[in-house]
Amino acid sequence: MNRIVMITGATSGFGAAMARQYAALGDRLILTGRRHEKLQELCKALKTKFDTPTIDLCFDVRDRAACFTAIENLPDEWKAIDILVNNAGLAAGRDSFDKANLDDWELMLDTNVKGLMYISKAVIPLMQARKKGHIVNMGSIAGKEVYANGNGYCASKYAVHALSQSMRIDLLANGIKVSCINPGAAETEFSLVRFKGDEQKAAAMYAGYQPLSADDVAGVVIYVTGLPAHVCINDLDITPTAQACSFYLQKS
Repeated sequence: MNRIVMITGATSGFGAAMARQYAALGDRLILTGRRHEKLQELCKALKTKFDTPTIDLCFDVRDRAACFTAIENLPDEWKAIDILVNNAGLAAGRDSFDKANLDDWELMLDTNVKGLMYISKAVIPLMQARKKGHIVNMGSIAGKEVYANGNGYCASKYAVHALSQSMRIDLLANGIKVSCINPGAAETEFSLVRFKGDEQKAAAMYAGYQPLSADDVAGVVIYVTGLPAHVCINDLDITPTAQACSFYLQKS
């Protein structure tokens, strides 16, 4: 398709899966992440398999100056960004409110909310100049229904949902689409990061049912961003068949 697609948090999980699927369609990719070696490995793999033109930008979305500098320093021919996928995000800890770690809260809010705002703020003028573009914010069903011990993470994803609605309204006159995609249980590095490397706890989250895969979620993003120019999916929830919402899950 030869679109320019920017994906934040592209080194693993949803981001890496999206990169592969967009590459298979013939799009050009701007990929960001904190892990430089993994970014380079992904770009090399995409070049080898799909001959995909890529730019890898290694920075942390929590760093406001780095976000704006990265966009400002893009080559002019790469500034016509058609699709921005705000995928960078994480969960840290799963403790009751009174026991939660303040550093975990700050990490989630700085990454999931402020990082999304920084990158969007940097990219939107490029879309406004062309009167078109599509911003996809990766939310969560945790941004629709709070569950026990979800406090900081749920708050961050509720914010993503609210920001998506606000962006959709505020950018309406510019012809810019905004979509919020809200996955349920998906087996990626998510739980391993949340439980700070505890593989047993992470594995238990997906025992007894078939969770979503990174490719499942990436496929939904590909679909949403591939619709005709006059069609915009504003908000979309996706869960495994065994999951009805954030707290009803049928395990065998």
